[in-house]
Amino acid sequence: MKHILFTGLTVVALIGGFRVSSGSELKMEGIRDTTDMDTVKTEGKRKLTIKWGSDGDNMVKVERCNPCDSLHKDRSSDFLKQKPKVILGITFARFDLGLATLLDNGSFTLSPENDFLKNRTWKTINVGFDVFQFGYRFNEKFRLFLSAGFDWTHIRLKNDIIFDRNTTPLSYTESDIHYSKNRFSSSYLRIPITFEHRLGMDRDLRIAYGPIGGFLLSGSQKFKSEEEGKRKVKDDFNYAKFRYGAFARVGYKWVGLYAKYYFNDMFENSPQQEGLRNMSFGLMFFF
Repeated sequence: MKHILFTGLTVVALIGGFRVSSGSELKMEGIRDTTDMDTVKTEGKRKLTIKWGSDGDNMVKVERCNPCDSLHKDRSSDFLKQKPKVILGITFARFDLGLATLLDNGSFTLSPENDFLKNRTWKTINVGFDVFQFGYRFNEKFRLFLSAGFDWTHIRLKNDIIFDRNTTPLSYTESDIHYSKNRFSSSYLRIPITFEHRLGMDRDLRIAYGPIGGFLLSGSQKFKSEEEGKRKVKDDFNYAKFRYGAFARVGYKWVGLYAKYYFNDMFENSPQQEGLRNMSFGLMFFF
C-alpha cells in the first residue's frame, strides 16, 4: 500500500509541477527567442507546440502554428471569451485519493453475514484517475463530457481469511497464519458522464456531478506474513462485472473533494452479500 500511495503522490507532484501555469507549454522546435512562458517569437518557421490545459479543458494537444506570435495573448481574457467547441483528447485529470467504505443495506455497520469483511478504516482506500475525455463545452460556464479512466479499491482486512478462487458464491477459509497485511482489491475501467459548472469571476470554482459506470478489470488478494513472506492471488472473486452509480465533485482551480456511491451490489451471485455496496470520498487533484 505504501508504494501505491508513494506512486500516486509522485505522479501528483510531477503533473502538478508540469501544470504550474494552466497555460504552460512545452516547445519542441523552431524557437529562436523566448522571453517568458507565454511569449514565443519565431522567424516564420513552423513550430510544433504541445499544450496542456491552456483553455481549461486539461488535455494534451499537439498544434502546428505559423506564425506563433499569437501565443503571447492574455490567457485569462481568452478563457473568459471561450466559444462552444468539441472536447476530445488525452488527459490526466480528476486524480482521486480517498477512503473507501462498505455500506451494508444502508448501514456502516456490517451484518453478521458480512463480518468477515471488517477492515482497517484508514488503510481501506480508493485511487483513480481519467485518461481520456470526449464532450462539448457550451460556454465558459458549462461543459458536458464523457471520460474514461481507471479506479482501484483496496480493502485492508482485519481478519486472517483467504478467499476461495473460482468459487460461486463468494466464500473463504480462515487461515492459521497471522497476516500483518491482508489486502482485498478490485480494479475497474471507470466511465463517468460529467456535468460541470464553472462559477466565479475567473470560473475557478467548479462543481461537477453525474452518473458513473465501471467494468471489472481484475480482482486480487495480497498477503504478508512472517511464515510466507509476500504473495498475491488473482481472481474475480465474484466482484460485479459491471457497476453503476453517481458521483459529485467540488473544487477550486486544480484541487477539490469528491464522493462516489455505487447503486448495485459489490458482489454478484452471492446472496449473503446482497445489499453490500461501495462508497468512497476524499481529495481530488486536477479538476
